[in-house]
Amino acid sequence: MPLADVMRPMSLDEICGQKHLFAVGAPLRRIIESGHLPSLVFFGPPGTGKTTAADIVARRTNRQFFRINATTSSVAEVRDALNASDTLAAFNGTLLYIDEIQYFNKKQQQSLLEYMEDGRVTLICSTTENPYFALYPAFLSRCACFEFKPLSPEDIIPALERGFARLCGDYGEKKAEDGLLTAVASTCGGDVRKALTALENTYFASAETLDIKTASMLSQKSTGYDSDGDGHYDLLSALQKSIRGSDPDAAVFYLARILEGGGITSACRRLLIMASEDIGLAYSNAAVVVNACVDSALRTGMPEAAIPLAHAVVMLATSPKSNTAFIAYASAAEDAKNGKGAVVPSHISNKTNGADSKTLYLYPHDYPDHYVAQSYLPDDIKDRVYYRYGDSKAEKAAEEYWKKIKGK
Repeated sequence: MPLADVMRPMSLDEICGQKHLFAVGAPLRRIIESGHLPSLVFFGPPGTGKTTAADIVARRTNRQFFRINATTSSVAEVRDALNASDTLAAFNGTLLYIDEIQYFNKKQQQSLLEYMEDGRVTLICSTTENPYFALYPAFLSRCACFEFKPLSPEDIIPALERGFARLCGDYGEKKAEDGLLTAVASTCGGDVRKALTALENTYFASAETLDIKTASMLSQKSTGYDSDGDGHYDLLSALQKSIRGSDPDAAVFYLARILEGGGITSACRRLLIMASEDIGLAYSNAAVVVNACVDSALRTGMPEAAIPLAHAVVMLATSPKSNTAFIAYASAAEDAKNGKGAVVPSHISNKTNGADSKTLYLYPHDYPDHYVAQSYLPDDIKDRVYYRYGDSKAEKAAEEYWKKIKGK
């Protein structure tokens, strides 16, 4: 068996980290020890103890136990587990553990509700996704949710110490270079399974002494980036909020995590949007610069692409900010969706018959300063004000210019 499976904790006290869940007096531990077990949802990154905790809970109960994985299990397997709750073997109830529950569709999740409500089945579900997005409300309302957080290197080192002792006991004594376990624990992205796998590979790849260089070559470097999961959107959100908050250090850090995780396309797309959404009219050339940086990045590819994208990120983070154009559009779109302004005023429409629109329309270039007062909005919203000048230098200058011109 792989070392990660051999070293799987057998009690709550052996679980790495997650003190907020399993320390003496913590809510989840109290629930488990009370014997009154509700349906549970464990969510968090891979390798943080979700499956281990479910196994420990299963061993503590005197219930018929089934374990399935939503990615591979058929409808028949789920039905067999549910039907078993009516047998004599399920006198004390059935405990059903479903790993990767997010892969069950709405109908599959709904099929479990009846069994959960009458108490025949208690569910423990685990997922790497945010359950409040991945699971359906009716299902989620019948469960208690607990978040498993990424493990720190300090949380993982005790497991590596036990794992190294086990390897030496089973396969022969070896030494470890100073700092080896810390190095392994620091490169696994908070995933104890990856850390134990890296340690095991390093052990068998080494002669008498396990060294950091070998461990580094065999470690699965992790950036915490998931190309289509919560990690993906969390990092993109953090990147945008850091730029919006004018923090170039945080912005560059999140850009690095995204790019090192292979998310160059998503980073480019988000930066193009931010240039207009968050910087906007405060520095209109930001959109031009970002477009050029993104074009360079996509043409060159990684790792060189990081250079123009870092240029774009730092520029955006340190630029003045304005969202007035975006807010103006959002307000106008709301009126459009509600059916307002359906009739375009005839004097600015493309009509050539009916009202003498050419006579009614005033051609601004025929007037001083290329401006003449006339109505452009439809009659039912003619007094709407969607755009309001922001307090950036560029917008204040534009405001003063138009006050001067329109004041005439």
